[in-house]
Amino acid sequence: MIRRRPTPCVVDTNVAVVANGRSTAGAKCSATCANRLSEVVADGHIVLDASGHILAEYRANLNPSGQPGPGDRFYKWVLLNQWNQQRCTRVEITHAADGSIAEFPDHESLWGFDPSDRKFIAVAAVHPDKPCVLQAYDSKWWPLRHAFEKCGISITFLCPREIEAKYQEKHGG
Repeated sequence: MIRRRPTPCVVDTNVAVVANGRSTAGAKCSATCANRLSEVVADGHIVLDASGHILAEYRANLNPSGQPGPGDRFYKWVLLNQWNQQRCTRVEITHAADGSIAEFPDHESLWGFDPSDRKFIAVAAVHPDKPCVLQAYDSKWWPLRHAFEKCGISITFLCPREIEAKYQEKHGG
């Protein structure tokens, strides 16, 4: 029996942070993130940048011992599988001296997008399968979802009702 390679995804750090219960997201959102990370650990495939910027952000926000939460267990799994080509793909992205990333889509609506989150989008953009980016509770992503779509980037909002409500609360209509 030939085992198919799982569909790749890019995991924004906030998915793991929310799964750990370390955000203002509700319990349902935290549980959804924890469940999705468990699926990735059980039979998933992630995409990271070869230069290690995503891992560095995970390191700054998660516990490599895998404790105490599901986001920490995910991070430990990433560390153990980062060189396993069946579970992880590393892609090259180009960081410029000014902090920009060459592979980030050039779309007028995205020019103000958070520079610290651009690596997740660039990794998805450069990967040949254009994997989805898992996003939990960062409301800055919500109004840009259509622009990402136009650029061929798929964002999977794990908590769409909560993120939309958070966006509405912060920015109104």
